[in-house]
Amino acid sequence: MSPSGDGPVLVVLAAGRARRYGGVKPLAPVGVAGEAVIDLLASDALDAGFGTLVLVVGPSTGPAIRYHVARAWPDWVDVHFATQERPLGTAHALLSASDHLPDDAPYAVANADDLYGRAALAQLVGHLRGPNPTCALVGFRLRNAGVGPAPVTRGLCQVDPSGRLTAIEERRQVVMTVDGRFVAEDGRQPAVLDPDDLVSMNLWGFTPAMTGVFEKAMARAAGASEEAEVLLPEVVGHLVAEVGPTDPATRFTVLATEGRCVGVTHPDDLVPVQADLAQQVGQGQRAAALWTAAP
Repeated sequence: MSPSGDGPVLVVLAAGRARRYGGVKPLAPVGVAGEAVIDLLASDALDAGFGTLVLVVGPSTGPAIRYHVARAWPDWVDVHFATQERPLGTAHALLSASDHLPDDAPYAVANADDLYGRAALAQLVGHLRGPNPTCALVGFRLRNAGVGPAPVTRGLCQVDPSGRLTAIEERRQVVMTVDGRFVAEDGRQPAVLDPDDLVSMNLWGFTPAMTGVFEKAMARAAGASEEAEVLLPEVVGHLVAEVGPTDPATRFTVLATEGRCVGVTHPDDLVPVQADLAQQVGQGQRAAALWTAAP
């Protein structure tokens, strides 16, 4: 058992093929002592109060990730593996972990190649442990959501005054200019984005009712094409556009955080991410040692 014991389950999506990166992104050595992305993510999650980790891996990169976890992670970490046999998107990846999802409690989902920080993860744990938790999306400020120079895709969150997610607008080719502005070079307007905009970095909290929503979305996609990919933001975006705030099972609360989210998307991201994390350690924003939640 993990030291959290009754902490929520965190599903980590590690089955991506990483065509842009050209390697196994979760194993990219970004820590001050060469620790992999997935090591820092797991340590942060346990420190934040998650109790169980479920790693969804793919057939090609899964053996390397399993081998790394067996060698690098402490024995007390409560970790399970699930295999996504076909690359049919992040919703399909989550459903591949169905055997490890709780039937009567909310759970969380994160990317395996992003580092969200302990504070953001703890914020999500606190929400999921609340008396009547809704689904949730942790929203990062655009200015705090990346460090590399290469273009990225970001999902802009539209939030009503009550904190409910009302839409996710995907903007592509987002880059930071030399004068600090954020520009989306996807031909859509507005081209210049507000650095304070909240964006999705795929850090979610889901109620058990969402599992059925994802299953229906996969069934609809399979009816159109057996190779169709179904992505979590797309399913959530369609859901919040169709379902009003009166349905608590599928209401999404946006948990705004002022923390940073850094990750590895392109090969050129590796050095700036390493430098960013070293700076965080040097400034006392991140512990140099991992697995500080050890029992």
